[in-house]
Amino acid sequence: MSETEQKLRNEAMTLLEQGRADYIIGYEAGSLKFTTTPLITRDKDDIDRLVINPFILNNLSVFLGDISGKAGIVAKGCDSRSIVSLIQDQQLAREDIVIIGVPCSGVIDLNKVEKLTGKDRDELDDIAWAGDKAVVTIEGAKKEFPAKDVLMDDCLSCDMPAPQEYDILLDEVGPLVCDKELSRSQIKELEEMSPEQRWEFWKNEFSRCIRCYACRQVCPACFCKRCFVEETEPQWISPLPKWQDNLIFQMTRMIHVAGRCTDCGECQRSCPVNIPLRSLSKKMEEIADELFQYKAGTDKDAPPLMAAYESEEAEDFIR
Repeated sequence: MSETEQKLRNEAMTLLEQGRADYIIGYEAGSLKFTTTPLITRDKDDIDRLVINPFILNNLSVFLGDISGKAGIVAKGCDSRSIVSLIQDQQLAREDIVIIGVPCSGVIDLNKVEKLTGKDRDELDDIAWAGDKAVVTIEGAKKEFPAKDVLMDDCLSCDMPAPQEYDILLDEVGPLVCDKELSRSQIKELEEMSPEQRWEFWKNEFSRCIRCYACRQVCPACFCKRCFVEETEPQWISPLPKWQDNLIFQMTRMIHVAGRCTDCGECQRSCPVNIPLRSLSKKMEEIADELFQYKAGTDKDAPPLMAAYESEEAEDFIR
């Protein structure tokens, strides 16, 4: 157990014992090797199950809206920004949350590790950070890979690994290896396509969508109590997973989360048919920054993007 992990358990236990939190939201080891799963508990006996490792994928802020009472929540940089965004949208009250900020050197993409090693994850003995390299142990032998080769794409573009809002910071955030060009390589391919090619690309992608709504369910910015796709009067789109309706669903969802997306990558990771949804959300985030110099979740006292207007804002995008 790492020193940071022990600090986390100590702080979480203190929060419960002192009554400063009714629940703790964190990570525990998953049922599969090199995975974690969310842990939501009010039982002090569960605190020893909390973990911090390079595989803490989930953006836990999505669970805050379903909990009544005060919650102590483990938050990486992108997670803390999602919490701030929810506070800005008055979905959460700051006084009801104790944010336990964790240092984040990036989350390891197991699919990339498997591809690099030619091994299934069950054949790997260990994966750990060693500075700016990932050390993979296979049958006792250690192999080193540059961090940029194994990080999640969204981690490669992260310029805010430190929590933007916290009550407890477990440790100083170590250096995060960024490669923004590599992170947006798929977006760049789409930008270089003609409009007709992009249309065909997304038509093919959304033809595979089964409309499971996993992307919506894991997204902290999708906090509507009733989604527009579930409305019947009027009925905006067909409930059948036709590609045209799938496209409308995603385009409308992107507009709804504009100025709220923190590029946590949860939408793409949760997609069971591997549609590259981050290409849409990341591009939308870039457009919001370009037009309005706005980054989601950086200031809890600032109004949300779509709730503010400044006279010097450009209007040439309005038709």
